[in-house]
Formats: sequence, C-alpha cells, structure tokens
Amino acid sequence: MESIFFLLGIGLIIGIAAWFLFIWAVRSGQFDDTEAPKYRMLDDDDDEKQNRPKKKFGKVNK
Repeated sequence: MESIFFLLGIGLIIGIAAWFLFIWAVRSGQFDDTEAPKYRMLDDDDDEKQNRPKKKFGKVNK
C-alpha cells in the first residue's frame, strides 16, 4: 500500500514538472510560429545561387 502512495506521489511530481516546462516553453516563444518552417523549405534561394561561383567543366578527351 505504501508503494502505491509513493508511485502516485512521484507521478504527480513528474506531471507538475512537465506542466511547468510546457508553460515555460509557451511563454518563451517556442510555439510562436509553427507554420513558417514547413514553407521555408519551399522558398527559392536565388540570392545564394547568384553569389555562388559557377563550376567550369573541362573538355573530355575522346
């Protein structure tokens, strides 16, 4: 019987700690913009492609 109360107490402490960590994450801005990252990978990186030097290929000997 004592072990049940002990496990319930530990479970309650872990649950409260998880709740406080969630509240901290929300207040610190971890969940501010969940939509932009999935669209950011679809954006073209034209600026990076223009600044990158072009590769020059030599002639192939036949």
